Amino acid sequence: MSQPPITTASGIPVADNQNSASAGPRGPLLLQDFHLIEKLQHFNRERIPERVVHAKGSGAYGTFTVTHDITKYTKAKLFSAIGKKTDTFVRFSTVGGEKGSADTERDPRGFAMRFYTEEGNWDLVGNNTPMFFIKDGIKFPDFIHTQKRDPQTNLKSPTMMFDFWSKTPESLHQVTMLFSDRGTPDGYRHMDGFGSHTFSLINEAGERVYVKWHLKTRQGIKNLPAAEATRIAGTDPDYAQRDLFGAIAAGDFPQWDVKLQVATEAELAAWEARTGWNPFDLTKVWPHKDFPLIPVGVFELNRNPLNYHAEVEQAALSPSNVVPGMGYSPDKMLQARLFAYHDAQLYRVGTNHQHLPVNAPRCPFHNQQRDGAMAIANGGAAQNYAATEAGGSNPQGLGHGEPALALQGGAARYDGRGQEDDYTQAGNLFRLMPAQEQQNLFDNIAGPLSQVSAEIIARQLGHFDQADPAYGAGVRAALAARGVVA
Repeated sequence: MSQPPITTASGIPVADNQNSASAGPRGPLLLQDFHLIEKLQHFNRERIPERVVHAKGSGAYGTFTVTHDITKYTKAKLFSAIGKKTDTFVRFSTVGGEKGSADTERDPRGFAMRFYTEEGNWDLVGNNTPMFFIKDGIKFPDFIHTQKRDPQTNLKSPTMMFDFWSKTPESLHQVTMLFSDRGTPDGYRHMDGFGSHTFSLINEAGERVYVKWHLKTRQGIKNLPAAEATRIAGTDPDYAQRDLFGAIAAGDFPQWDVKLQVATEAELAAWEARTGWNPFDLTKVWPHKDFPLIPVGVFELNRNPLNYHAEVEQAALSPSNVVPGMGYSPDKMLQARLFAYHDAQLYRVGTNHQHLPVNAPRCPFHNQQRDGAMAIANGGAAQNYAATEAGGSNPQGLGHGEPALALQGGAARYDGRGQEDDYTQAGNLFRLMPAQEQQNLFDNIAGPLSQVSAEIIARQLGHFDQADPAYGAGVRAALAARGVVA
C-alpha cells in the first residue's frame, strides 16, 4: 500500500524528506529549511516527562457489563440496569521502575480503570494489592524516594528500602504481600485488582455506604517464581506488555469479575470498636468474613490501542474522577491522591490533558475553563464566567448531591502510630500462605535484607517477630543460609 505524501505539521507538502537544503552539495545547511527544523524540533520533544511512579505501563480498551443489581446502594447510572454496558480503558503498570524497566520486577502493579459513563468519567485507580505501605499521603514522597535510586550512587538501594520499612511498621502488611509470590505476577492478565481505598456510594435517597472495590481475574492467579522473574527480566523485559497485547490481538480477551464490599457507617464503627482497626486506614483490609464480597459485573478487555503514546502514555487518570452516586471517604491516603494525581497530569501532559481522546468524556460536557496550551475544546463564543446571584446560589440539582460528612475533633496533625496495630493483619496474611509460599517469602526477603546493616536487619526482624514468631524465624534461617547471622 502506497503511503500518503509527506507534509509538514501544518499540511504543507514536503519536496524532499531525505536531503536537507544546503549551501552547495557539502553544506553548510540553511536555516530556511523549515521541514528540517520542524522535524528535529519535534524529535527533541517526543518524550513527555515520565510518571514519577507507574512509569512503565500497558493499556487496553474494553467493556464493563452489569450482572447484579446494586441500585439500592448507588444512583450512578452505569449500574442502573442488569446487562447495561459501559466502555472502559485500563492501564496496568509497575510502580517503582522507570519507563525502560522490566515488567517482571518485584513490585506492586498499578491497576487503573476508566469507565466512560453517560455522567462523565469514573476512574478507579488502584493496585493489584488491597493494602499499601503507608497510611498518610505526607509520607508518599519519602517512601517513593526509597524505591527509586540513591542520589549518590544512582543505584537501587536495599538499605534505603529497609531503613524506611523498618522505621515504618505500618508498611509490614504490604511488605509481606510484596515479597510473597504475588510480588511477581505472571503478566497482567493473571492478577486481581483492587480500588484499595475505601470509597463511598450514595443512593437516590441520599444514603451513603462505604465500599471497597475488588476485580477478580477469571484467568486464575498466576505468579512467577523469583528466579524465573529475574530470568525473564533479562531475556524479555517487556513480557507483560507482550502477553497482554498478544492475547487481545489473538481474540483471547481477558475478563475480571467486579465485586464490592459494603458497610454502613454504623457497621464500620462497630467493627472498629471490636478490632481496633481504622476502616479508612489503607494499610488494613476489610476481612471477607466480616464484609463479604458482593458481585456487581464483569469487564472484558477486547481492543488494543492503535497508538501507544497517544492512548497509553498520555492517559491521565485520577481517583478524584467519580460520578454522581459515588463519593470519597476520610482515608488520608485517598484524600492526598485526590489532589496529587490530577496535579501530576497537569504537569506531565498539560493543562488541557482532558481534551485528548483517551481522557475526554464521551458525554456532553461544559465548563468555563479556557485557554492554555493545546486548548482543543475551548468553548467558542460561550460565556467564560459564572456570575454570583445577589440572592444566593441556586444549585442546578444535578451532580453528586452527597449527604454531609460529619467531622470530629479539632483541625490538627494527629499521629496515632504508636497506639495502632500494625502486626495482626500482616500475621494473618502470613498464616494464610501454604508452607512453600512462606519459604518463598523468607527467601525473597533475605536476598535484599542481607545487603543492609545489622541495625536495620535487627529492627526489621523485630517487626516480623511481632507479626508471627515463625515469620521472624523463617527470615533468620534464610539469612543464615546466606551467611548472615542475625
